[in-house]
Amino acid sequence: MNVETILKGKGRSVVTILPEASIGEAADLLKRKGIGAVVVTAGDGVIIGILSERDIVHALAEHGATLLDLQVSALMTRHVFTCKAEDSLAGLMGEMTRRRIRHLPVVDAGRLAGIVSIGDVVKNRLDEVEEEATTLRQFITTA
Repeated sequence: MNVETILKGKGRSVVTILPEASIGEAADLLKRKGIGAVVVTAGDGVIIGILSERDIVHALAEHGATLLDLQVSALMTRHVFTCKAEDSLAGLMGEMTRRRIRHLPVVDAGRLAGIVSIGDVVKNRLDEVEEEATTLRQFITTA
């Protein structure tokens, strides 16, 4: 199984935000879309950062309410780890665990092509296990 398997099921749509948007706007976007991270682009599909709920909470402890007026570029993680559609899910799980990250943008030819969350990876693995169990049950009952 690879990243493409997940993208086929969930689609390639990615919520993005501009670096000059405010943290207040980013928080509202995360809430409205029910997501945990937003990819920061200059509008051209090239990733320049990522901003997560965790980034906002940590900054809230440091800046207080004034945080909401800061620009996304002030808080975003600039060194974004990415993956490719052909990357294996096993490798992805290991990478996400090692780096303690929950979202990996998918890149194709240097452009944003999707996003995979740890939830997507876990759901896919649970679906695989369920399918294997069903196949084994059918094999046992027909043998």
